[in-house]
Order: sequence, then C-alpha cells, then structure tokens
Amino acid sequence: MKKVMLGVAALALMAGAASAEDVKLQLKWVTQAQFAGYYVAAEKGYFEEEGLNVTILPGGPDIAPEQVIAGGGADVIVDWMPPALAAREKGLKLVNIAQPFKHSGMMLTCLKESGVSTTADFKGKTLGVWFFGNEYPFLNWMSKLGIPTTGGADGVEVLKQGFNVDPLLQKQAACISTMTYNEYWQVIDAGIAPEDLVTFKYEDEGVATLEDGLYVMEDKLADPAFKATMVKFVRAAMKGWKYAEANPDEAAMIVLENDETGAQTETHQKRMMSEVAKLTAGSNGALDVADYERTVATLMGGGSDPVITKAPEGAYTLEITNEALK
Repeated sequence: MKKVMLGVAALALMAGAASAEDVKLQLKWVTQAQFAGYYVAAEKGYFEEEGLNVTILPGGPDIAPEQVIAGGGADVIVDWMPPALAAREKGLKLVNIAQPFKHSGMMLTCLKESGVSTTADFKGKTLGVWFFGNEYPFLNWMSKLGIPTTGGADGVEVLKQGFNVDPLLQKQAACISTMTYNEYWQVIDAGIAPEDLVTFKYEDEGVATLEDGLYVMEDKLADPAFKATMVKFVRAAMKGWKYAEANPDEAAMIVLENDETGAQTETHQKRMMSEVAKLTAGSNGALDVADYERTVATLMGGGSDPVITKAPEGAYTLEITNEALK
C-alpha cells in the first residue's frame, strides 16, 4: 500500500512539474550576490511554490538585457532604469514591473594622490566611465556640475572603462566607476588602503538613478495570463530578496553554488551580499514613484545631450506588485 501511495505522490509531482509555467530571467551581469534574491528564491523553492519553472540566465560584458528580451530570449530582465528608459524612447517598450533595489550603489572612486578631494577637482582629470547604458547618470552629473566631457583644462577626459579596476591601479585615470558592493572592494583587495581613496556616491550627489529593477515588454502585459505569471514571479522573487537580506552569508553561499565559472570567492560574495542588502533594504518590490520621477528628471537634465527628451508614458506599472503584495 505504501508503494502505491508513493507512486501516486510521484505521479502528482510529475504532473505538477509538467504544468509549471516556464519563465526566463536575464540578469544584467554575471552570477554574483547582486542577484542573490533570485537564486535564493530558486534554491528555497519559492518559485516552485508559485508553480513556476524559472531559468536564470547570467549576463556578461557582451550581453545587453534589452537586446535579449527584444529578441525573445527572456521573459523578464534585470536592468537599470536609465538604459531601460533610453531603450523605451527609441521604441523598445520596456515596462518596470518591480523595483527590488531601493538605493543606488554607484560611485566614483578616486586616488587621493591624484589631487581629487571635491567635485571641483574633476576638471582636467581623466575619469573612468562604464558605457552600455551605465554612462547616463555620469553624463547627467557632469552636466549638473557644468563640466564638459570633451577634455581640456576645464573639462574631464572620459575613459571608456572596462568592467574592471585596472585604470585606477595603473593610474590611467584619477577616478573610476565602482559599485559599493563590488569594484570598490576589488580596489581594496588590490592593496590600496581606504584612506588613500576618495569616493563620491551618486546618491549623495543628488544624481542617483534607479538601478536593478525588473522589466518586461509592454505588449506581453496585455495578456492576462502573462501578467498573472509575473505577479507570481515578483512575489517569489521578493520573498527571496527578503530572505537574502536576513541571511546574507547563506545567500552568498547559494550564489556561489550557482556560479558555474568558479570565478567568485566566498569572501567577496559574502561582503557583496552585505552591501547589496543595504540597497534592497526598504523595498517591498513596489516602485516608489518619487524615485522614478527623480530618475526621469536626472536623465532629462543632460544639457545638450539628454538621455531622454520627454517624460515617458507607461514606463512602469504598480498593478503587478500591488497584486503580489496582497
């Protein structure tokens, strides 16, 4: 009798697995604690509890989430709002359905010996900047400061920075782009003491824009079944994020287990997770409209070359998180 019951249970599990809804999530970067909430949701069975079969696709230097979703390679992507809104203005109708990151982790990290102690000292210096959409907050910041990005004694020379800290270590730039949870610590690990660095957080400078959010294509939201799937996805993902916040070391180890490259280390991932938890703190997944409007205002304030030329319409929806939070 027991064998029969086990057989029925197994069949039930197989039937459940067969009816699970498939969802592909494209990350903005490689497997790391920046995306811990999604890996935790998968590991703890939160996605499965919602009837979802989620495939998490790591990103990388040659992967643009906007292009992936435009080509049908993902159902939902993790993206920063500046490139998402820029893409929307160009015709790719991305919609923000949730905003796990409440705060910005972006900053410029400078060598004190380069003579930079305030933003006024940027003039005449070379600054490392990430591109592929990450340059937008920087360009708007320089516009706000009235500093040209075309070089010269009164401007800054923009170095197109790779996704590493070499320009600072090799003194090719006075300052480079870093995240509070990643590249800053790479500089420290390279042997430069914190007291020999000067940092400028975009949030402190009043030019922070929203970072890791969840985006889908607008036309797919017209399908009630897809919208219902995204409600389940957001609910499970945020459950994963809150678990990761409360259990950062465990979350970091779950990320490590999913790193197929073997490039990540326990020390760095645990440190990253502790910093990422500061950025997701205070978010239940719902987009704060005031944060959105601040981002839009920053992007439109780009002088002669703004990121977006008009306030976008329909760029976010609160319906999904409102449903997920019930």
